[in-house]
Amino acid sequence: MALSTFRISPARPVARASAAIVLIGSLAMAGCSVIGDDKPEQNTEAQQSKDGLLPGEPVQGVKGTELPVDTLPAPVGQGDSETRCPYLDGEWLQTTTGQRWTATGLDGRFDPPACVFWSYEDVPQAQVMVRHMTTNKDAVAVVDHAAPVDSTLKALKPEGWSGGRSGGKDGEGAVYAVWKDQTAVVVFTAQEQSLKAEQIATETIKNLKL
Repeated sequence: MALSTFRISPARPVARASAAIVLIGSLAMAGCSVIGDDKPEQNTEAQQSKDGLLPGEPVQGVKGTELPVDTLPAPVGQGDSETRCPYLDGEWLQTTTGQRWTATGLDGRFDPPACVFWSYEDVPQAQVMVRHMTTNKDAVAVVDHAAPVDSTLKALKPEGWSGGRSGGKDGEGAVYAVWKDQTAVVVFTAQEQSLKAEQIATETIKNLKL
Protein backbone atom coordinates (compact mmCIF):
# COMPACT_ATOMS: atom_id res chain seq x y z
CA MET A 1 0.00 0.00 0.00
CA ALA A 2 2.78 2.35 0.93
CA LEU A 3 4.62 1.39 -2.25
CA SER A 4 1.62 2.24 -4.44
CA THR A 5 1.28 5.59 -2.76
CA PHE A 6 4.94 6.30 -3.29
CA ARG A 7 4.73 5.52 -7.01
CA ILE A 8 1.55 7.51 -7.69
CA SER A 9 2.36 10.63 -5.66
CA PRO A 10 5.36 11.84 -7.75
CA ALA A 11 3.38 11.36 -10.98
CA ARG A 12 0.88 14.10 -10.08
CA PRO A 13 3.41 16.97 -9.96
CA VAL A 14 4.90 15.73 -13.23
CA ALA A 15 1.48 15.72 -14.94
CA ARG A 16 0.69 19.14 -13.57
CA ALA A 17 4.06 20.47 -14.70
CA SER A 18 3.54 19.05 -18.20
CA ALA A 19 0.09 20.59 -18.43
CA ALA A 20 1.46 23.91 -17.25
CA ILE A 21 4.22 23.80 -19.86
CA VAL A 22 1.71 23.03 -22.62
CA LEU A 23 -0.58 25.83 -21.43
CA ILE A 24 2.26 28.36 -21.25
CA GLY A 25 3.46 27.31 -24.71
CA SER A 26 -0.03 27.75 -26.16
CA LEU A 27 -0.42 31.17 -24.58
CA ALA A 28 3.00 32.22 -25.85
CA MET A 29 2.14 31.13 -29.39
CA ALA A 30 -1.21 32.91 -29.24
CA GLY A 31 0.50 36.03 -27.92
CA CYS A 32 3.01 35.99 -30.75
CA SER A 33 0.22 35.56 -33.28
CA VAL A 34 -1.72 38.56 -31.95
CA ILE A 35 1.35 40.76 -31.77
CA GLY A 36 2.52 39.70 -35.22
CA ASP A 37 -0.88 40.41 -36.81
CA ASP A 38 -1.41 43.74 -35.09
CA LYS A 39 1.43 45.78 -36.48
CA PRO A 40 0.92 45.24 -40.23
CA GLU A 41 -2.81 46.03 -39.93
CA GLN A 42 -2.09 49.33 -38.22
CA ASN A 43 0.57 50.26 -40.78
CA THR A 44 -1.69 49.43 -43.73
CA GLU A 45 -4.55 51.42 -42.22
CA ALA A 46 -2.31 54.43 -41.72
CA GLN A 47 -1.17 54.34 -45.32
CA GLN A 48 -4.63 54.04 -46.82
CA SER A 49 -6.65 57.12 -47.78
CA LYS A 50 -10.34 57.53 -46.96
CA ASP A 51 -11.31 55.79 -50.22
CA GLY A 52 -9.22 52.72 -49.32
CA LEU A 53 -6.44 53.42 -51.80
CA LEU A 54 -2.75 53.82 -51.13
CA PRO A 55 -1.33 57.29 -51.88
CA GLY A 56 -0.83 57.75 -55.61
CA GLU A 57 -2.66 54.55 -56.50
CA PRO A 58 -4.78 54.91 -59.68
CA VAL A 59 -8.55 54.72 -59.31
CA GLN A 60 -11.02 53.24 -61.74
CA GLY A 61 -12.03 55.68 -64.45
CA VAL A 62 -15.53 57.15 -64.70
CA LYS A 63 -17.34 58.84 -67.55
CA GLY A 64 -15.21 61.68 -68.90
CA THR A 65 -11.90 60.29 -67.68
CA GLU A 66 -11.00 59.31 -71.23
CA LEU A 67 -11.33 62.91 -72.45
CA PRO A 68 -8.15 65.02 -72.78
CA VAL A 69 -7.20 67.11 -69.75
CA ASP A 70 -7.81 70.30 -71.73
CA THR A 71 -11.47 69.44 -72.46
CA LEU A 72 -13.83 72.21 -71.33
CA PRO A 73 -17.63 72.28 -70.93
CA ALA A 74 -19.58 72.84 -74.14
CA PRO A 75 -21.75 76.01 -74.20
CA VAL A 76 -25.01 74.03 -74.05
CA GLY A 77 -28.49 74.79 -72.71
CA GLN A 78 -29.00 78.44 -73.62
CA GLY A 79 -32.73 79.13 -73.42
CA ASP A 80 -33.46 75.90 -71.51
CA SER A 81 -35.34 77.01 -68.38
CA GLU A 82 -36.36 73.47 -67.33
CA THR A 83 -32.99 71.77 -66.88
CA ARG A 84 -31.41 71.79 -63.42
CA CYS A 85 -27.83 71.19 -62.32
CA PRO A 86 -27.73 68.10 -60.04
CA TYR A 87 -25.29 69.63 -57.55
CA LEU A 88 -25.72 73.43 -57.78
CA ASP A 89 -28.99 75.31 -57.49
CA GLY A 90 -29.66 78.04 -60.06
CA GLU A 91 -31.37 80.29 -57.52
CA TRP A 92 -28.37 79.99 -55.21
CA LEU A 93 -26.09 80.89 -58.13
CA GLN A 94 -28.21 83.92 -59.01
CA THR A 95 -28.03 85.20 -55.43
CA THR A 96 -24.28 84.59 -55.26
CA THR A 97 -23.29 86.21 -58.56
CA GLY A 98 -25.90 88.96 -58.60
CA GLN A 99 -26.72 88.05 -62.20
CA ARG A 100 -30.14 86.91 -63.35
CA TRP A 101 -30.22 83.16 -63.95
CA THR A 102 -32.22 82.30 -67.06
CA ALA A 103 -31.21 78.78 -68.09
CA THR A 104 -28.98 75.79 -67.35
CA GLY A 105 -27.27 73.38 -69.72
CA LEU A 106 -25.66 70.03 -68.90
CA ASP A 107 -22.62 68.61 -70.65
CA GLY A 108 -23.15 64.88 -70.22
CA ARG A 109 -19.66 63.91 -71.35
CA PHE A 110 -18.63 64.24 -67.72
CA ASP A 111 -19.78 62.43 -64.56
CA PRO A 112 -21.22 64.34 -62.83
CA PRO A 113 -22.26 66.47 -65.82
CA ALA A 114 -20.66 69.87 -66.26
CA CYS A 115 -23.20 72.63 -65.52
CA VAL A 116 -23.46 75.71 -67.74
CA PHE A 117 -25.48 78.61 -66.30
CA TRP A 118 -26.85 81.38 -68.50
CA SER A 119 -28.07 84.92 -68.04
CA TYR A 120 -29.12 87.35 -70.79
CA GLU A 121 -25.69 87.50 -72.44
CA ASP A 122 -24.49 85.29 -75.27
CA VAL A 123 -21.79 83.80 -73.05
CA PRO A 124 -22.43 81.67 -69.93
CA GLN A 125 -22.40 83.49 -66.63
CA ALA A 126 -20.84 80.40 -65.00
CA GLN A 127 -19.47 77.01 -66.03
CA VAL A 128 -18.79 74.31 -63.44
CA MET A 129 -16.83 71.16 -64.22
CA VAL A 130 -15.99 68.28 -61.87
CA ARG A 131 -13.56 65.68 -63.20
CA HIS A 132 -12.70 62.41 -61.46
CA MET A 133 -9.41 61.33 -63.00
CA THR A 134 -7.57 58.03 -62.61
CA THR A 135 -4.44 59.64 -61.14
CA ASN A 136 -3.55 62.70 -59.12
CA LYS A 137 -1.19 63.76 -61.91
CA ASP A 138 -4.10 63.97 -64.36
CA ALA A 139 -6.23 65.94 -61.89
CA VAL A 140 -3.41 68.46 -61.47
CA ALA A 141 -3.05 68.68 -65.26
CA VAL A 142 -6.76 69.56 -65.60
CA VAL A 143 -6.34 72.39 -63.08
CA ASP A 144 -3.08 73.62 -64.62
CA HIS A 145 -4.71 73.89 -68.03
CA ALA A 146 -7.68 75.87 -66.69
CA ALA A 147 -5.56 78.04 -64.39
CA PRO A 148 -1.94 78.07 -65.64
CA VAL A 149 0.62 78.48 -62.87
CA ASP A 150 2.46 81.32 -64.60
CA SER A 151 -0.65 83.49 -65.01
CA THR A 152 -2.74 82.82 -61.90
CA LEU A 153 -2.55 83.21 -58.14
CA LYS A 154 -2.53 80.33 -55.68
CA ALA A 155 -5.93 78.92 -54.66
CA LEU A 156 -6.12 77.05 -51.35
CA LYS A 157 -9.82 76.85 -50.51
CA PRO A 158 -11.57 74.85 -49.28
CA GLU A 159 -9.10 73.26 -46.89
CA GLY A 160 -7.18 70.40 -48.43
CA TRP A 161 -7.59 71.65 -52.00
CA SER A 162 -4.98 73.41 -54.13
CA GLY A 163 -4.87 75.13 -57.51
CA GLY A 164 -5.05 78.54 -59.15
CA ARG A 165 -7.32 81.56 -59.48
CA SER A 166 -7.48 84.60 -61.70
CA GLY A 167 -9.74 87.60 -62.19
CA GLY A 168 -11.21 88.55 -65.54
CA LYS A 169 -8.77 89.91 -68.11
CA ASP A 170 -9.87 91.65 -71.31
CA GLY A 171 -13.43 90.44 -70.84
CA GLU A 172 -12.43 86.79 -70.53
CA GLY A 173 -13.97 86.34 -67.09
CA ALA A 174 -12.58 84.74 -63.94
CA VAL A 175 -11.46 81.21 -63.12
CA TYR A 176 -11.09 79.20 -59.94
CA ALA A 177 -9.65 75.70 -60.32
CA VAL A 178 -8.52 73.32 -57.57
CA TRP A 179 -7.59 69.67 -57.18
CA LYS A 180 -7.53 67.11 -54.38
CA ASP A 181 -6.35 63.53 -54.80
CA GLN A 182 -7.71 62.41 -58.19
CA THR A 183 -10.49 65.03 -58.43
CA ALA A 184 -10.43 68.44 -60.13
CA VAL A 185 -13.06 71.17 -59.80
CA VAL A 186 -12.99 74.02 -62.32
CA VAL A 187 -15.24 77.09 -62.35
CA PHE A 188 -15.36 79.82 -64.99
CA THR A 189 -17.48 82.94 -64.49
CA ALA A 190 -18.23 86.12 -66.40
CA GLN A 191 -17.26 88.09 -63.29
CA GLU A 192 -14.24 90.37 -63.18
CA GLN A 193 -13.05 88.92 -59.86
CA SER A 194 -12.50 85.30 -58.87
CA LEU A 195 -14.33 85.54 -55.52
CA LYS A 196 -17.66 84.38 -56.98
CA ALA A 197 -15.93 81.54 -58.80
CA GLU A 198 -14.35 80.48 -55.50
CA GLN A 199 -17.74 80.50 -53.77
CA ILE A 200 -19.24 78.39 -56.55
CA ALA A 201 -16.37 75.88 -56.36
CA THR A 202 -16.68 75.65 -52.57
CA GLU A 203 -20.45 75.09 -52.77
CA THR A 204 -19.97 72.41 -55.43
CA ILE A 205 -17.38 70.57 -53.34
CA LYS A 206 -19.64 70.75 -50.29
CA ASN A 207 -22.75 69.54 -52.10
CA LEU A 208 -20.94 66.62 -53.74
CA LYS A 209 -19.12 65.78 -50.48
CA LEU A 210 -15.79 65.68 -52.29
